[in-house]
Amino acid sequence: MASLLNATTTMLSDGYNFYLWTLSIADKRTRGWLMVDSPLPTLAYTVLYLIMVMVGPKLMKNRKPFDLKKVMIAYNLSMCVLNAFIAVELLVASTRLKYNYICQPVTFINHKEEIRIANAVWWYYISKLFEFGDTLFFVLRKKDRQLSFLHVYHHATMFSLWWIGIKWVPSGSTFLPAMVNSFIHVLMYSYYGLAALGPHVARYLWWKKYLTILQLIQFTVALIMGVNSIRSGCDFPMWMQYALVVYMVSFIVLFGNFYAKAYIKKGRESLAFYGAANMALCRPSMDLEVENRKRLNGNGHHKKTQ
Repeated sequence: MASLLNATTTMLSDGYNFYLWTLSIADKRTRGWLMVDSPLPTLAYTVLYLIMVMVGPKLMKNRKPFDLKKVMIAYNLSMCVLNAFIAVELLVASTRLKYNYICQPVTFINHKEEIRIANAVWWYYISKLFEFGDTLFFVLRKKDRQLSFLHVYHHATMFSLWWIGIKWVPSGSTFLPAMVNSFIHVLMYSYYGLAALGPHVARYLWWKKYLTILQLIQFTVALIMGVNSIRSGCDFPMWMQYALVVYMVSFIVLFGNFYAKAYIKKGRESLAFYGAANMALCRPSMDLEVENRKRLNGNGHHKKTQ
């Protein structure tokens, strides 16, 4: 028992010392920024998010869904503006610094454009907290089918992983996925903002599936770039490159499965349904044609009645 206690104490001590060491190599430029110094706020919000996912639908089970049309329009518009701001800031600053899109090491310098990139990455991290609102609206509107594993996994992990980004690598190659994803989110929140206006507008929004295609392209490109960075020895934390590859594979599998079920499978089912419906509509005329043929002789003339 004493040996087990000693082993546990040693393990905890080693773990704490490792944590202190990681803090010593964290980027000093973001030290003191809101929610950056300690992982506790990020972990706390993530736990609260998961509790909301588990408990929220149960609390709403015997209640009427909330009418949140105006709130959702304002929310989606705000998220659209925020993501546009992040994307433009990253694009402008990275262009002025002549960042390399294939491999850009972290420089840890206090150049104003470098700080500008770090600031935009911080806002990107905070935006992942705001995106918990997507799930909250599903819960309050009793859209429980939308609370898929993909949805919860995506929201919970992105917020936590981007805390690591702003803590240790707020610039360098970090800028690219944040910039591209923000551009895509501008389109996504524009879509949801317009869809919230009602069915008279939603029926014209034919481009939802292309958002998923854009995301799949984004994940595939990020995967290729991650593999290339590992192969070429890019001067960027190598463990982050491996983590990126694994994470992108998980997204490609999950989003690919969603796309297949939401669009390819439904498309086939719709084709089969409308095909059967058309056959049903044509059947009266087909039956009439068969009946006429029975009344005709082999030469095509009506048989004489006796």
